[in-house]
Amino acid sequence: MATPDDEERTLSEWSRTLAQALQILDLEVDHPRIVELAERSSGLVSPHAGAISAFLVGYAAGTVTTDGREETSAAVEKAVKTVLTVIHKDEETQEEKGWTGSAQ
Repeated sequence: MATPDDEERTLSEWSRTLAQALQILDLEVDHPRIVELAERSSGLVSPHAGAISAFLVGYAAGTVTTDGREETSAAVEKAVKTVLTVIHKDEETQEEKGWTGSAQ
């Protein structure tokens, strides 16, 4: 069974490989944050929603003009927070509905 350290090491290596292949310089990925976003999206919407959410966060962050690592990280975090806010609102809506419409 892989440990959290093994997974983080694997994700770090994968991120570096992809960043090099995509010619993205000086990128640091907050793996736990992106994984949280993907898992919550997948759990609420559908199994593939996590991948779509992560892609859109990256795209949104990429449209922001930045001057370095800190601003890039801030752009990613802002996009993640926005998506998590949407997820939270959807979770609350589902909780309010309860059994309504569930055929239970």
